[in-house]
Amino acid sequence: MAAKIQSPVNFLSTSELNRYAELRSDEKWIEKKMKSPSALFIPVYNNKNLFKNSLQPKHEPEINPNPVLLPYSEINKIKNESQLIYFLGEIGDKYYFAVNYNSENEEVEQSLLKLGSLDDLRRIMSLMNPVNASLLAYARALSHWHSQNKYCSLCGTKTKSAASGHKLVCDNKACSFETFPRTDPAIIVLISKGNKCLLARQKHWPRGQYSNIAGFVEPGESLELAVKREVFEETGVLVNNILYHSSQPWPFPGSLMIGFHASAENFNISPHDNELEDVRWFTRQMIIKGLSDKTLRFPFPISVSFKLIEHWFNKSGKVKLRSLIK
Repeated sequence: MAAKIQSPVNFLSTSELNRYAELRSDEKWIEKKMKSPSALFIPVYNNKNLFKNSLQPKHEPEINPNPVLLPYSEINKIKNESQLIYFLGEIGDKYYFAVNYNSENEEVEQSLLKLGSLDDLRRIMSLMNPVNASLLAYARALSHWHSQNKYCSLCGTKTKSAASGHKLVCDNKACSFETFPRTDPAIIVLISKGNKCLLARQKHWPRGQYSNIAGFVEPGESLELAVKREVFEETGVLVNNILYHSSQPWPFPGSLMIGFHASAENFNISPHDNELEDVRWFTRQMIIKGLSDKTLRFPFPISVSFKLIEHWFNKSGKVKLRSLIK
């Protein structure tokens, strides 16, 4: 990478959180913080978060839905054998923990529903306070990782939680294999040439929605090579001048989106796989017209995908992309 364009803290991540990674294995310190009046617990049940507002799937969620944050005394009331507690970190004078009910239990579910509504974070996160959204995303990501790694990948023995939820250890003393939370790196890139940018859509997306080229990084591959490979595979376009923009955690279930800008060497579109329904070049005028007559739509403004398109679009200095989003 020749340089980086910018490095903001994107949605679903926060610079306010002190994770205290160096103290996660200090059981006495963790227990003291967990039982303190400053501790708040984020319930995660069946990969869903708990909210104060009524958020039924068939209805539109309220603006700024508030998560249910429970004190230690309340957690003890709904304690069960499947419950796991993970330390997340500190913001201000509050210490945040996730409580993962990692198996379905009707009694636990009913206890939680008395306190609020269970909902999928992905559906409503764009309406949330950014700090709350980042905490819930963190809690959900750790909970999902635990639910997918209940058994040792080497010997098949059950694993046990360690380092306050940030490590799993095989319970077989002859094995004792350790594993850590996994994040899968994925590149996402805005490709441009002259006054045009290259966007694509997948079949299952809402009608008219276009976004950037994206894909997972393969073993033994650098980020720059992943950009070149994914773009060529999906569009047939060759790129150079790859510049880092910013990154965004995407815990659905556990990815890190790493955003880039790149320059195209050619305009010829000739996909080498069948992953995309459509790939096309857009001018700024085409984007303005498409957003105006609602034949074109982009990902939510909270996404790094939108940020990449916005950064390129706003270079013209004439119209700001957000002013066109209704």
